[in-house]
Parts: sequence; C-alpha cells; structure tokens
Amino acid sequence: MAKIIMKTPLVEMDGDEMTRVIWKMIKDILLLPYIDLKTEYYDLGLEYREKTGDRVTIDSAIATKKYGVAVKCATITPNAERVREYDLTEMWKSPNGTIRAVLDGTVFRAPILLSSIKPFVKTWVKPITIARHAYGDVYRDVEYRVPGAGKAELVFTNENGEVTRQTIHDFDGAGVILGMHNIDKSIESFARSCFNYALDQKQDIWFATKDTISKKYDHTFKDIFQEIYEKEYDEKFKAAGIEYFYTLIDDAVARVVRSEGGFIWACKNYDGDVMSDMVATAFGSLAMMTSILVSPEGYYEYEAAHGTVQRHYYQHLRGEETSTNSMATLFAWTGALRKRGELDGIAELVEFADKMDRASILTIENGIMTKDLAALSNLREIKTVNTEDFLKEVKKTFDAM
Repeated sequence: MAKIIMKTPLVEMDGDEMTRVIWKMIKDILLLPYIDLKTEYYDLGLEYREKTGDRVTIDSAIATKKYGVAVKCATITPNAERVREYDLTEMWKSPNGTIRAVLDGTVFRAPILLSSIKPFVKTWVKPITIARHAYGDVYRDVEYRVPGAGKAELVFTNENGEVTRQTIHDFDGAGVILGMHNIDKSIESFARSCFNYALDQKQDIWFATKDTISKKYDHTFKDIFQEIYEKEYDEKFKAAGIEYFYTLIDDAVARVVRSEGGFIWACKNYDGDVMSDMVATAFGSLAMMTSILVSPEGYYEYEAAHGTVQRHYYQHLRGEETSTNSMATLFAWTGALRKRGELDGIAELVEFADKMDRASILTIENGIMTKDLAALSNLREIKTVNTEDFLKEVKKTFDAM
C-alpha cells in the first residue's frame, strides 16, 4: 500500500524517559509504515534543554506558530532532585508552561472512554472535559526564600514612574514568598476559547475560581468571563440550548462528583492541572487522558496529559520488561495528524487517524491491554502484554480493519 503523503510538517517535540521510548515505538510500529511522515523535530529532552539554555523549547513554540500543528511528548519539569540527577545549571521552567505562554492558548483535556472500564464515580456516564487556562499563575511565578526577619512588599511602578506599594507580610523569622501574575488579554482569550469550544461541542460550560478569598486576582477572572459572556455569547448559548455556569471552586468539585458528566469544566492554570488528573483517574487511568492546546489564532498542540513514567523508565534501563500504557501518547499523534489532514485537505490522513484510534480501543475491548488497564477492566478474559507488544497488537487490529 502506498504511504499517505503529507503536505505540511508537524512540529514534533520529543521528550523524556519512558514516554520518549514509547514515542519512538509509536512512530516505528504505527506511523512510518503507513505515512510519509513529515516533521520539524525539536528535542525537548532535559539534557538538550540544558545544552541550549532551554532555547529549544521557545524555538519549538515559535515553529508551532509557523506550521500550525504540533505534537509533544511528555517532558520533565525539574525539581531539586532532578537538578542533581541531571547536573543542571538551572531549575528549568515547565516546558508546557513556556509553550503555553508563547501560544497563549487554552488546554482542553478529556478522557478516552472504554466500555469495559467503568468510572470510579458511579454517576459519571458522559466524559468531562477540563478546560485549563494556559498562562500564568504558579507556572510563571517569582519565588523568594526569606532568610530571616524583615518586611516584604508588593511594589508596582507604572509607565510614568509612579510607585504603589502594599505590605505582603512583616516577617519575624524565615519564610517564603510567591509572586504570581496574569494579564487581561490572556484571560479574555481563555474565556473566548472556552465559550467557542462549548458551542462547538454543544455542551454546558462551568467556570470556577475562589473569588471570595482572592478578591482581586480570582475575581478578575470571574468578571472578565461574565463580561465577555454577556456581550458576545449569551444569545448564542441560548440558541444552542446550552448554559454558562459560574461557582466557587470548592462548590464545583462537589457538583462535579454528583453530576453525570457531559460538560466542560473551565479552571485556572493550576486548578486545571490538578483537576484533570482527578478526572482522568476517576474515569480509569491518567494514561487515558488526551490534551490539546488551542490558541486564539488557530494553533494546535497535542500531547498526553500524564508525565514521563519515571519508574518504568528505570526498569527499562535495567533491562526489565515494562507494561506502560501508550494510549494517550498515541492519541496525541493521531490528534495532530487528524488536524494536519483537516487543515491541508488530506482526507486519507484524517481517515488514518480515526481508524488508528478505533483500532487501539478495539484492541483493548478485545481483551489485550497493559497492566494498568487490566487491573480496571471488567472483561472476563484479559491478555496482559508489555509496552511494545501492545503497539504491535494495535497494528494487527489496524491491518485487519
């Protein structure tokens, strides 16, 4: 069979540890035999980020603006332990945070549903999509370790040189300070992306912050969402028969647990990070959640919502067999290929992506899966396979289809 020809490259962002190993397996087993794969490659592995002073991360985001579609492998966000492990000169920022800041988009995360795996929350019968703001908060913070007694102030100098200051805290001993920021333009983009996505999906959208405590920071999010909704989307939502709903984040958590699902839950950056893991786990597995960054300008970046699977990577380095779930990483590739096909008018590429998704799900529903899913599945006959063999089984299913 002739390979599918691509017109425009994908921006390919390679990553770290076990997901980097899986990344290559997916390409070799499931993509290259069928597609004349065109990518502009960027190595976001921690060693190369260190070598380039993290410039490679910025370059990959800029390339995404050029080509429109990117696919990203999971990457390490280093902590103090990782700094020692990789002998880093700096505790580099989250690559995802850097890319989101450049693209100014919203991250939409949704679970991959299987009929043989029931959600832990028994009322959930429909998927819940997390819409995560993709700029600012702790991902762009400034931190300071207070060594001893002293006064901490929040100081702002406007463009005319006028200074305002507020006391943060009078320290009588050691402590720590965190400075966060956000910008109205990014919050506005976040709101419009959420409302547009809700209209596209014809789903209700919930938004939640803690504005009763954070009366300036969180309240600004609430006010901007409400203003944009009333001016631009109220009539559109009524015509579509969907609803925009605001509540406090703690109330939202309670409502979500009691719901049947089937809506979009918009969250600030850190809230979305945490809640997407909760939703993914409750639906079955962190390795079964897709993630797509959509910018207001129409740039798309696809990735898995989980991390680099460090424990399995160390097993892999010791020559031990692993059974690592590759579904979310595979869906990142198929999502990016589908979007590339849609933008370039390549129906064969869209059909390939749809078929590969179905093949991977059908493989699991036929009882062949990795260990994490075997522990959750209600199928009577299950064959547990290793990381590579699962992808080979998907290939068999795909070829049979």
